[in-house]
Amino acid sequence: MSGRGDSEISETGEDRTETPEDLDDGRDLADVEDLADVEDLADVEDLADPEDPAQVARRARWTAAVTGALLALAGLAASMLRATGSAPPLVPAAYAFGAALCALAAFLGSRGRTRRALWLLVTGVMVMALGDQFD
Repeated sequence: MSGRGDSEISETGEDRTETPEDLDDGRDLADVEDLADVEDLADVEDLADPEDPAQVARRARWTAAVTGALLALAGLAASMLRATGSAPPLVPAAYAFGAALCALAAFLGSRGRTRRALWLLVTGVMVMALGDQFD
């Protein structure tokens, strides 16, 4: 079989154009010309992304919320440990502020604002790391 839309000479000598049914199962959306081809193609392969967009969004919300909560707890624990030690007051304050940013990120992530939550998580961890440099 030659490419799509090419003519072939059958054994009887008549010129025949390939139909969509003649195409093999390796078709993609670039080969589809009309709605009937889309229905045939949907049977052959899944046109949509294999994952449901709602499922992806739900997983992103859970990831942002859980990560934010864990980083907030870690920041609070580090802040408490540094506050009881001989560290300058700026160090526990930086950990506490970073933990607050991570807690806010967890809240935003649970509400579906996952991009903002990601940036707040990055900022919170950077604040904690910067505060640790003052020790």
